Amino acid sequence: MQVSAIPAFSDNYIWAIHAKQADQSKCALVDPGDARVCIDFIEQNKLQLATILITHHHRDHTGGVQELLEYANDKGWNVIVYGPDGEDIASIDHHLQQGDVVELPYLDQSFSVIDVPGHTRGHIAYYNGADKGTLFCGDTLFSGGCGRLFEGTAEQMLHSLNKLKQLPESTLVYCAHEYTQANLNFARTIEPENSQLIEYELKVQKLRNLDIATIPTSISTESQINPFLRSHVDEVKKQVQSITGKTYSTAVEVFAATRLLKDNF
Repeated sequence: MQVSAIPAFSDNYIWAIHAKQADQSKCALVDPGDARVCIDFIEQNKLQLATILITHHHRDHTGGVQELLEYANDKGWNVIVYGPDGEDIASIDHHLQQGDVVELPYLDQSFSVIDVPGHTRGHIAYYNGADKGTLFCGDTLFSGGCGRLFEGTAEQMLHSLNKLKQLPESTLVYCAHEYTQANLNFARTIEPENSQLIEYELKVQKLRNLDIATIPTSISTESQINPFLRSHVDEVKKQVQSITGKTYSTAVEVFAATRLLKDNF
């Protein structure tokens, strides 16, 4: 199984899942917000679209679905669309909840569904435990950050992030946006002395100077550098209290305050 990035809009990544030898093989797309770039990728790599996986309802993640289905229909391809239960998304064939499994028989792979509300009420992620592990998490966990709380609560989002944090450290994290540099600029204000964060920021700067994606990241990396996975760390709590001038007694309170600081950063 290989995962390829399809850049879209200004900073989105649509993910294509296909065989390592792509020629004439079937593929899956994750959060195809833009049909045109997906069709170009499919045709350039001689792929056949078979599956669409959606993490949540936002337009930049779903906007290309209908056009892709029409394109596939013209080709005579049968495409199955999976997405979250409880969100209003057209064209979904199978509505998914925590613990459901999506099979990709053409790749001999499967993905377990993880409920991760917070960014939206019904947001889900897809996890495959083969090899290092592969996670498609939409707008829940970013490198150095997390999604805004458009529909859910801080408590929900922290619970969702803690679920993802419990995955094996080797798990490769495929989020949906290239937000890493901006996220790290903020993270440095929360943990200015975090040596892993400083080292990672230098690595990211080099990658972006070469126009190379910073994604995938890993659960191991994010556990060390992402302030939204570190609300329980005493240094994070003290710094957030210092910035806000308030006192927090729980990790949820620290997380909520950190999220608000990022919203206004």
